[in-house]
Amino acid sequence: MKIWADIVSCRKCFAFTKGEIAFHSKKIQELVGNFDIYAERFSKFLPVFTNYPQFKEMLAYFTDPDCKGCRQGTCKYPNCGVVNCYKDKGVDFCFQCDEFPCSKTNFDPHLEKRWRQMNTRMKEIGVETYFEETKDLFRYL
Repeated sequence: MKIWADIVSCRKCFAFTKGEIAFHSKKIQELVGNFDIYAERFSKFLPVFTNYPQFKEMLAYFTDPDCKGCRQGTCKYPNCGVVNCYKDKGVDFCFQCDEFPCSKTNFDPHLEKRWRQMNTRMKEIGVETYFEETKDLFRYL
């Protein structure tokens, strides 16, 4: 069974250890350096800098993701119904299952819609073509 999840969407996920968000967040962290004293100084006349501690906390979170991919057992979505189902069904993607689309995902409505759209499109054009079609698009729209 060929696993495409890391190629198709994981590399764009905030939680993926080898993802683009982690990579770029580390670069931003390097560029910003020890900006704390400047943020405090600038906050006196640019109020947005009062939010710097929260920004720094979020940036630190993005720089240290711990997910190796949903199919590696580290799914971040609570009670994800897909993470084990694909193994049970012996498929790489949900669209390959004879029950697709199903209601076993346990996703919220937004993610459910996105999941259906992605799988439907992959079913129409194939995984490799889907990757080529979406590789330069943002994940979080």
